[in-house]
Formats: sequence, C-alpha cells, structure tokens
Amino acid sequence: MGFFLALFGNTDNRNLIEALKSGAYLVDVRTPAEFSIGSVKGAVNIPLEKVSIQLSKFKNKENIVVFCRSGNRSSQAKTILEQSGFHNVINGGTWQNVNKIIA
Repeated sequence: MGFFLALFGNTDNRNLIEALKSGAYLVDVRTPAEFSIGSVKGAVNIPLEKVSIQLSKFKNKENIVVFCRSGNRSSQAKTILEQSGFHNVINGGTWQNVNKIIA
C-alpha cells in the first residue's frame, strides 16, 4: 500500500481533510492494546472484528473515518461498513496520518 500511495498519493486525502474538519466520527479499528499505546484525540476504539456487531454505533454519523496501523484493517472496516449500508466512510489509513492532518 505504501508504494502505491507514494506513486499516486491518497486519492481520498481531500475528502479526508474535509471530513476531519467537519468533525467526523473517528474510529480506530486496532486492538484495545494498540489503541491504549496511542491514537487520535477523540477517536473511539472499535476493533475490526467487532465492527459488524457494533453497527449501531455508526448510525446517524455524517462522516466516518476509520484508521489503523497500516491501512489494511481500516480498508476492511470500510468494506464491512459499506456492505452494511454506510456510504459516508473514509479510510484514513494509518492513525498517524489522521493525527497529522488533525494537528
């Protein structure tokens, strides 16, 4: 993923910046142990394996930004959410990427 980002840039970056500025629902899909080490201020922790059973937490959110350590789990979370009817989901990639944009 890093190779393609370096070549083409993050095509969702503009949408990500706008969503973050508008107060998107920030979801860290890493494990609780990873989350406890550090995350984005204001983010909630819903581990990837629990996303599909905690869909109610995503309802009525204008924008949802999911992120993780490498962008892989957040990509999977985005797919799960979209298959569950959520169309306002942005894969923020790494939590450091999201944190850098917010800062």
